[in-house]
Amino acid sequence: MKKAISQVTENGLDDPPSYRILVWDLPTRLFHWMLVVLVAVSFVTGKTGGTAMQYHEWSGVAILALILFRVLWGLFGGIPSRFSSFIRGPRKVFGYARSLLGNGHQPYLGHNPMGAWSIIAMLAVLLIQVGTGLFANDDILTEGPLYHLVSKDASDWLTRIHHINRSILIGLIALHLAAIVFYWLVKRENLMLPMITGRKSWHEAVDLVPGSPVKALLLAAVTAAVVYWGIY
Repeated sequence: MKKAISQVTENGLDDPPSYRILVWDLPTRLFHWMLVVLVAVSFVTGKTGGTAMQYHEWSGVAILALILFRVLWGLFGGIPSRFSSFIRGPRKVFGYARSLLGNGHQPYLGHNPMGAWSIIAMLAVLLIQVGTGLFANDDILTEGPLYHLVSKDASDWLTRIHHINRSILIGLIALHLAAIVFYWLVKRENLMLPMITGRKSWHEAVDLVPGSPVKALLLAAVTAAVVYWGIY
């Protein structure tokens, strides 16, 4: 099954695909778009300040719950969403990067090797962002919900990390958007549509095991409860 996910065509997109394969199940797609919305809310409310900071805090806590859910879903979810199905070593990553510079292109049914590590990087940076935000302060009115657990000096240090990491996050988001445009215009591969419909055109029939919505709901409930009780 793992081999089927990463199998590629020999001639890239020259051969017209014949099958519509369900790659991204509903829980994975919901996670993706909810994260997009919440990150946007966090940026807007963080820039607005004032009373909007309460929504900034809530969106950050919700992002934390989403990230924890994605980690669990990467272990117990549908086959294409599991980390073990798309994380590759340096040789695969550099080999795929070289292939992008040539005329040929080898599309992956699931995440390609470079995209896989960009996802890990995004999750890690987001985790740092929301984690430091829990202890941050603005020296005026706003304090993170766990501010009282650390000293003022520690909170100030974590606040600086929070601000620096924001720039890193913006860079990763810009790189992610640039990759989507590159694949669309240069490689003629639409990466966004499968994350909306869940399906991707492929040259052969592949039966991928989707994640159970019931399992996803239980994992989401557990992560939400743990985050809420752990913070509030």
